[in-house]
Amino acid sequence: MNYQIKATSVSNEDAIIHIKASDIDFGTKATPGDTLPNPAELFLGSFAACMLKNVERFSTLMKFNYSKTTLNVEASRLENPPRMEHITYHLTINSNDKKLNTALLKKNIEKFGTIYNTIKRSCTISGTIKAIENV
Repeated sequence: MNYQIKATSVSNEDAIIHIKASDIDFGTKATPGDTLPNPAELFLGSFAACMLKNVERFSTLMKFNYSKTTLNVEASRLENPPRMEHITYHLTINSNDKKLNTALLKKNIEKFGTIYNTIKRSCTISGTIKAIENV
């Protein structure tokens, strides 16, 4: 598989990533604002997107149902050289399905996630997956 995106910026303004029919604004100014994500946050967003896509994918393969997922991701950054050192995630899955095996789901996400595997080559990743019953 191959992927392609396009990004544009104008001097002293923020930038846009163009992906298929979507445009994603992000901050590039020297003084960061509070409304647009910065490149590090977009990086973590890609990690989160990979995990959530794999929850959906493995719900079919592992034959479990869920109503919603919530994923919190945090990262620590080193200064020299600037890079992510460690990523921590906490994934919560709302499900009443007894077939949901969170340990197996975690193993599958860690083994088959494209972005997950790319990132784990450069920094450590730790996290939890827990299921909570729908109310």
